[in-house]
Amino acid sequence: MTLQIVQDLMPAYAKDIKLNLSSLLNNNEGPLTKQQFWGVMLASAMASKNKLLLNAVAETAHSNLSSEAEAAAKSAASLMAMNNIYYRFTHLVSDPEYSRMPANLRMSIMAKPGVDSQDFELFSLAVSAINGCGKCIDAHEKTLKNHAMSKEAIQMSIRIASIIHAAATVLEAEHS
Repeated sequence: MTLQIVQDLMPAYAKDIKLNLSSLLNNNEGPLTKQQFWGVMLASAMASKNKLLLNAVAETAHSNLSSEAEAAAKSAASLMAMNNIYYRFTHLVSDPEYSRMPANLRMSIMAKPGVDSQDFELFSLAVSAINGCGKCIDAHEKTLKNHAMSKEAIQMSIRIASIIHAAATVLEAEHS
C-alpha cells in the first residue's frame, strides 16, 4: 500500500484530511530534516494504530530512513505507549503521592536511541501528543527547546502527528 492509495481511500467527508496529507507529503521541506520528518511520520503512524496507514508510511519511510532511525521511531512509539499511560495517570490522579513513587519502568532506549537524542525526543513528542499525555508533552518540548530545536520544528512535528492520527481515524472507521 502506498501513501497515494491512502489518500485515495479518504471519503468525501474527510476531504480536509486528504488535502492536509497531500500538502504534508508534497511540502516536506520545512524545518525538519528528512530523518526527523519520516521518523515523526513513522512513530505517529504506529501510535495511531491503523495497519493500512502504518504499512503505507513504513513503506515510504523505509526508503527515507536508515535502519537505526526506523528502529528509533518504532522504539519511541512503543516506549511512549507505556510512558504516556503511566505519566498521564500520575498527572491526572488527585493523590500527588503517585508522582513521588518510583515508576520502575525500563526506558534504557532513551539513553542510546541509535539516532541523535533530539530526533528521538521529537518522535516521542509526536507520539505523546497523539496519546494525550500532558506531562510527557511538556517534558519532551522542554528538552527540545533546551537543545535549541526551533518552535517551528516542534510545531511541524505536532502538525504531522495530527494529520497522521486523523487519517488513521478515518481509515479505521471506513476500512477495518
